[in-house]
Amino acid sequence: VQLQASGRGLVQPGGSLRLSCVASRSIFSFNGMGWYRQGPGRQRDLVANIPSSGSANYADSVKGRFTISRDNAKNTLYLQMSSLKPEDTAVYYCGAWGASTYWGQGTLVTVSS
Repeated sequence: VQLQASGRGLVQPGGSLRLSCVASRSIFSFNGMGWYRQGPGRQRDLVANIPSSGSANYADSVKGRFTISRDNAKNTLYLQMSSLKPEDTAVYYCGAWGASTYWGQGTLVTVSS
């Protein structure tokens, strides 16, 4: 399984950006998918995840600003990010899990004026 993330960019504080993660097979096969991020000198942390059925979960730091969604027909996971802050600067990874866990290659988001 391959996960291809896209949407990297440089954004000013307060701006918005959407990340996409396309899976090489049907995302129906996964129990869940999510976005994680790793900032400079930090560990990889959960941003948001969404199970195959049920509600999404968000890190407290992004609640109300980020929205995770999935388009099953396009085998794609999204992360809509708004009101971005400098502390959101990180490499963002998409992940999917079921019988195994899969990771995308990471995409860099930089929030800076």
